[in-house]
Amino acid sequence: MLPTLEDVAREAGVSRSLASLVMQGSDKVSATRRARVIEVADRLGYRPNVMARSLAAGRSNTLGVMLDDLHNPFYAEIADGMYEAAEAAGYRLLLTSGLRRPLMQERSLDMLLEHRTDGLIVISPRVQTAALIRLAEAVPMVVVADPVDVALADVVLIDELAGASAVVEHLISLGHRHIVHVDGGDGAGSVRRRSSFLAVMAEQMPGAPARVIRSEFTEAGGRAAAELLLSEPTLPTAVFTANDLSAAGLIDTLDRAGVSVPHVVSVVGYDNTSLAALGRLSLTTIDQPRAEMGRRAVALVLKRIEHKPNERIIETLRPSLVVRQTTAEARRP
Repeated sequence: MLPTLEDVAREAGVSRSLASLVMQGSDKVSATRRARVIEVADRLGYRPNVMARSLAAGRSNTLGVMLDDLHNPFYAEIADGMYEAAEAAGYRLLLTSGLRRPLMQERSLDMLLEHRTDGLIVISPRVQTAALIRLAEAVPMVVVADPVDVALADVVLIDELAGASAVVEHLISLGHRHIVHVDGGDGAGSVRRRSSFLAVMAEQMPGAPARVIRSEFTEAGGRAAAELLLSEPTLPTAVFTANDLSAAGLIDTLDRAGVSVPHVVSVVGYDNTSLAALGRLSLTTIDQPRAEMGRRAVALVLKRIEHKPNERIIETLRPSLVVRQTTAEARRP
């Protein structure tokens, strides 16, 4: 059984209230008694009840974070920025995942509320807007990677039009005209990424085919898209995937079928996760400033905790193209 504060007080020969003052860092305790209580607490392995302390103080100094998918390094790299900013502000993070399922996301968010988090950061939500409105009314909230229509929630976004423009312009410069987009299906950001691709294609190459294959933000989605393309009479010269995981699955499937990337088909990903920089993959991709997205999200939710602003803030960060070895000049007919 874990030692309690009563155990510490009894062993140290002091009252429970005095032991409690020591654990709270109060300056109303003599140095001798403080040292004695701390020595006993360390020896017994006592750990303060953080939940009880937060209830007493009215604040837990904890931020709840819901990630869409723990298998995607994009989310882990956003979390790196959040940890950095939260630690600097004296806050801890409590992370959970929605496993890319709306119901699981809603349960995870309710769990974070039950743990009395001071604020919520929701990354790529799949839950209904009504659920987000309910949460934002209960606790300060910031949403990352989705322009949700929630009046009390601040938002951190990427300029998807700029990202799609960088992809299409790069491929056009290499002579590509037959470009396919493998989208992220129902994932957050997929609609804006898809519509941006179609808009840029219409502007840059009017009359050229601008096909979209419905997929998802996973390796399995990329593999399924590649198998579909391989079943057709003619391959496109370039494929723009909705994220790096999808690109990895697509490239692996094309490679197994003997289709050379980039000499037969060029491939561009999105996110610039650590996966993209691996020498074996060396993926051309759009760099989303993941750590900065995490830092901005923490800054916004802390501002909302401290000042409770009436107006929502929408911050849009600009992505950039990183050219590696999966794109080359378009093959000749």
